[in-house]
Amino acid sequence: GEGARTFEDAERYFANYKNALEELAANKNAVSKKHGISVKLSALHPRFEYLHREDCVPALTEKLELLCGIAAKNKLTLTIDSEEVARIYPTLQIFENLLQNADLEGWQGLGMVVQAYHKAAPDLINLLVKKARQYDRKIQIRLVKGAYWDSEIKHAQIEGHKNYPVYTRKENTDLSYLVCAQKLLELRDILYPMFGTHNAHTVATILDMAPDKKGYEFQKLYGMGDALFNHLNKKDSSIPVCVYAPVGPHEDLLPYLVRRMLENGANSSFVNQIYKKDIAVEDIVQDFVSVIRIRESHTHPKIPLPSNIYGAGRKNSEGLNFDDPTEMESFAQNQSLMRLDKKKTTSIVNGKEVTKGTNEPTINPALNENIGEVVTFPKDKIDDVFQTAETGHKILSALTTEQRAKILEKIADQLENNRDKLIHLCVTEAGRTVQDADSEVREAIDFCRYYAMRGRQDFVEKGRALISPTGEKNLYHLTGRGIFVCISPWNFPIAIFTGQIVAALMAGNAVIAKPAEQTPMTAHAVIKIMLSAGLPKQALSLVLGDGDVGAMLVDHPKVDGVAFTGSTRAAKAINKSLADREGAIPQLIAETGGQNAMIVDSSALTEQVVDDVINSAFGSAGQRCSACRVLFLQDDIADQTINMIAGAMQSLKVGDPKNLDTDVGPLIDEESQMRLQHHKTKLDGYGQKIAQAPLTPEQKAKGCFFAPVAYEIPNLQYLDREHFGPILHVIRYAAKDIDTVLQEINETGYGLTFGVHSRIQSFINHVVDHINVGNVYVNKSTIGAVVGVQPFGGRGLSGTGPKAGGPQYLRAFATEKVVSTDITASGGNTSLVMLGD
Repeated sequence: GEGARTFEDAERYFANYKNALEELAANKNAVSKKHGISVKLSALHPRFEYLHREDCVPALTEKLELLCGIAAKNKLTLTIDSEEVARIYPTLQIFENLLQNADLEGWQGLGMVVQAYHKAAPDLINLLVKKARQYDRKIQIRLVKGAYWDSEIKHAQIEGHKNYPVYTRKENTDLSYLVCAQKLLELRDILYPMFGTHNAHTVATILDMAPDKKGYEFQKLYGMGDALFNHLNKKDSSIPVCVYAPVGPHEDLLPYLVRRMLENGANSSFVNQIYKKDIAVEDIVQDFVSVIRIRESHTHPKIPLPSNIYGAGRKNSEGLNFDDPTEMESFAQNQSLMRLDKKKTTSIVNGKEVTKGTNEPTINPALNENIGEVVTFPKDKIDDVFQTAETGHKILSALTTEQRAKILEKIADQLENNRDKLIHLCVTEAGRTVQDADSEVREAIDFCRYYAMRGRQDFVEKGRALISPTGEKNLYHLTGRGIFVCISPWNFPIAIFTGQIVAALMAGNAVIAKPAEQTPMTAHAVIKIMLSAGLPKQALSLVLGDGDVGAMLVDHPKVDGVAFTGSTRAAKAINKSLADREGAIPQLIAETGGQNAMIVDSSALTEQVVDDVINSAFGSAGQRCSACRVLFLQDDIADQTINMIAGAMQSLKVGDPKNLDTDVGPLIDEESQMRLQHHKTKLDGYGQKIAQAPLTPEQKAKGCFFAPVAYEIPNLQYLDREHFGPILHVIRYAAKDIDTVLQEINETGYGLTFGVHSRIQSFINHVVDHINVGNVYVNKSTIGAVVGVQPFGGRGLSGTGPKAGGPQYLRAFATEKVVSTDITASGGNTSLVMLGD
């Protein structure tokens, strides 16, 4: 089995493994030589992850003990497969638990797979040997090159890790394999090596290392490597070769077989090269160690480090590695020492704290308790803020583009240096999980560096020369508008808050930042970091308060622009206010909500769909404007997909966001909780409940929690607006009605995000061409847009554009000026007269 998404799937796969062992035990004579099975742990638990080790390790240990008991009783072998690098630590915990089991004493059939492309492979072997000696057990180790190489590269890039856990050049993996092989062969007193390879060079080297051919074996995949091993066995029948065969229905085997095809079909694969007549045998079997020695760089030049994937223009933000035990232990210790400053949170104007005003409580939504007080900005001091901002605009616009860009880059560095503190604030005040908070800080850093890069390109210091007639000079300039009011939401109290501000600053505007009233402490910390990075103190003010304070800022006659992220209704009110005022009409940049849909056809891979639906609908407790609200399932696969979604929801962990294994934290406040509960009551009337994630009585009584829930509803007309939280609405459709479905989605008027899952390119093309949204996601989650990679923003009721984190965003904060000069007015066109050949 592949990875289980539900406990039901995990039990089915477990029964299959158990049955396989019992079948082997009952038919020993039908199988030649040594026989046994390999077990993929992700197939036996839907949350086989490091962060969920407290749940999955004991459960998996119990299952493996039962399977190993059957294998030991019948003298069969059982090998634990190695999967993604992120799963190694819990795998080792389970393996050690099995070594300690007294009931398995004397059995030498327990094994584990080691992947040579993993840089830690030699150390992993040393650890396994240490444990084997500690518990006086002889174990098996299957050595393979590795099966998830491309996924490991992508994962490290997306998560912003310091380096790759795998080698980026194939010859380095080949060398690692032989180093590991030599180590295994030297330890045959405690190990039984099994070499999974179809590479003739590798086989020849191992035979040269261990010509006695004792205490080890080669393993080949069923249907592959026949020519190589048949040739060897004709020369010497004593060479031990076993067949490794995947068993199961095609729907379970397909992902496995695809990985095998990718590996063996790669240009660098021995299996691929050996059949190419245009490649000389000498080249195929050349000594790769000599190739490695002459390399100037041991890393692949086309695979930069995760920090450098965006080129010289900007650095990728660094993220926490949530699968690294050492890093997580250090982070958890730092978080345990963090304490919120209980003093009052104040506005900041001209670099000074504004201590006068009305005091209001700040609430931790996970506990529904007061964690501090915020001082609401006095409304009679609004004019003073704008007066300070006028001065700030003059100072900031006098700086060069390069100076402003360097300030943004320093802000990015300071945010990175204060990551743990910001995560703590975001978790405590906004109820975001640690993973979400880490992504928040990373996105804020990416905004700073991306807008610094774009600023250098767009705001050319002396203007951009335009193509002109001879004797004429035309220069195009972008300059700041003046004063921007930036109003940000509580659901992204760091990322969106920072992105709006630094974009406006890079364009040369002074900024008055008004964060959501629910997250003042986080906003205050970010502003302090920005001001410490060399930003002129007059150029950035923090004004704390409710919607009335925001309205006063927007209505002020000195406003030159407003950047707003929030509800569609609030955006319309701001737009009306700006349009009705006297004088010039200010710029409005608005990003609002969405009735975001995902369409899944019958060709889609169900497991991938379920992963992306769970993430899109329930990540961040559904409190993202990009969250999937409506899932359209083709009726042919609806039952199967719904059942898997229901099962996957049961494994979601709703709880205190400070706990690393929490999947879904609280809603932001009681008002949001009541609003969603009202909608859920209505759904009970016309919808059919699919599933609801578990919620403890303590969570129900204490915090602002709302259990993720999914309902099947008749059609889209039952939803009159966006419901902001972890509620998924599922609608069935017939394949012939796809155009009607697309029309219904477009007619909602929203146009933010949209997802489509299919393996038919013509279907994907048709859907993408006919959907009216800002961001389309194909075969992936609809949330988590990356700055500069997936510029984010909608159309229609979902926003005015341009897209945040996109190439046009800074221009919206600027005005355009063209300076045209007739250079012949001073006496003639010198450049034309002096023109040579």
